[in-house]
Amino acid sequence: MQQQAQLATNVAYGQIRANLEPQAVPLRYCLYARKSTEEDERQALSIDSQINEMIQLSQRDNLTIIDIKKESHSAKSSGGRPVFNELLTDIKLGKFNAILTWAPDRVSRNAGDLGTVVDLMDQGLLKEIRTNGQVFKNSPNEKFILMILCSQAKLENDNKGINVKRGLRAKCDLGIRPGHCPLGYLNEKLAVRGKSRVLLDPERAPIIKQVFERVGNDAISGREVYRWLRDDIKFTTRTGKRLTLSGLYRLLGMTFYYGEFEFPTGSGNWYKGSHEPLIDKELFEKARTNLLSAPKEKYGLKEFQFTKLIKCGNCGGGITAEEKIKRLSDGSLKKYVYYRCTRHINTDCREPFIREEELINQIVAMADKLEFKDKVIQDKINEEIKRFSMMASAISGGDINIKSKIKEKDADIKAYIRYVLEHGKIGEKREILGNLKSDLSLRDRKIYLTNT
Repeated sequence: MQQQAQLATNVAYGQIRANLEPQAVPLRYCLYARKSTEEDERQALSIDSQINEMIQLSQRDNLTIIDIKKESHSAKSSGGRPVFNELLTDIKLGKFNAILTWAPDRVSRNAGDLGTVVDLMDQGLLKEIRTNGQVFKNSPNEKFILMILCSQAKLENDNKGINVKRGLRAKCDLGIRPGHCPLGYLNEKLAVRGKSRVLLDPERAPIIKQVFERVGNDAISGREVYRWLRDDIKFTTRTGKRLTLSGLYRLLGMTFYYGEFEFPTGSGNWYKGSHEPLIDKELFEKARTNLLSAPKEKYGLKEFQFTKLIKCGNCGGGITAEEKIKRLSDGSLKKYVYYRCTRHINTDCREPFIREEELINQIVAMADKLEFKDKVIQDKINEEIKRFSMMASAISGGDINIKSKIKEKDADIKAYIRYVLEHGKIGEKREILGNLKSDLSLRDRKIYLTNT
């Protein structure tokens, strides 16, 4: 009887203890794979390889993977990984309570993210972090080891940054500018690492030198040099792309071309390059001075007299205009306006440029052949004569003889048109040519009339 009573007591105690002890929570894993895009992590397993390895591990250990998250971001800075931040949010919401990843440094290589992960473990929201060779649970010793491993990854990362900077300074001391060389030079291939030379590009170096000479010696504007590179010689970069206008201005500001360079940019640390200078410092300074003193062109905002009124006779596209400023031998500046095809319809259209003065002379010479909507022109002439008569009368004090000398019926439409084209304002010229019964076409620097 005493043994039966003791057994009953033990059974009851066991049931009470089972009810009081917390039940084991099933682990719901999120497989997290990360690959940094930076140079120092190129030897790490690729994302696909990490996923394959960890899936095999989960099958071996019978782990439940709820989701797979992957991203290509560096873990050097905290909060900079959107997918990892999403993972932390899901853990806080209870979607996952364990992380499966290749190595501890895949989770964190900075103190900020590491602190967040450990804090989630302290709160009981993150039960476990399992890697290829280790398991970290919510225990003081295992969290301590996790922090040591992630801190070691951060230490290695910081040391690599210091070593890289030291190596770059050593390279600069040898006269070698880190990174890709500027346009007009080539990095030597198949050389010993860290000792590659910078060589002149036989194809582009002479053209770059001409660019500096045109701006420095001939005082040609940057836009004009840009158009010369684009239209006349079809200049391209090493990758086969056209040089942009902003790229041209950056090129004209690179001291590398006369043999010196600053690294890093804005640091004030200057070095003498071991490469062959393309120009001398005097030419560089002249080019910079001329660029700063050249009149600024308001690109795309300038109004020209005959744009939108003439079509290209070769491809049917519109006609645009460009203003070019040249410095004369006496130091003064003179402006020239040239018209050409926009090449919007046919990029290969080769309609040549024509000077604005020549264009006006041709239109004036064919004034007698132009057919206008006469009533519109006649009304305009009557309005101008009336305005001039009132002015003449006011100047003469009401002299009727002066006023009577101007007769509307004596007005010559063709003479008025010729006067406006030669001496009128832009708006007046456009109004006149806008009332033509025929279109004006430019072909081989000649103006032709075409039926509308």
